[in-house]
Amino acid sequence: MYEDKTLICKECGEEFIFTAGEQEFYAEKGFENEPQRCKACRDARKNAAKADREMFEAVCASCGQTARVPFRPREDRPVYCSECFAKMKEEG
Repeated sequence: MYEDKTLICKECGEEFIFTAGEQEFYAEKGFENEPQRCKACRDARKNAAKADREMFEAVCASCGQTARVPFRPREDRPVYCSECFAKMKEEG
């Protein structure tokens, strides 16, 4: 039903492939417009905002390692490193 399409990135001008799988995903999500930027340019735009984010250091309440978090830790709430947080999420 879908076929790979070659598109031109409006950011860098390079060609990129809009795969059949990506097209199917877009259709499932109800997206009507094709992507305007290649993956590298999309990632660069997403990460540009993250660069300005202030990070704070805290001690993980589970393993004791230093964790960097995007919020100011409070004394009354535990903070977890990425690994411990992921484990807790998996365990439910």
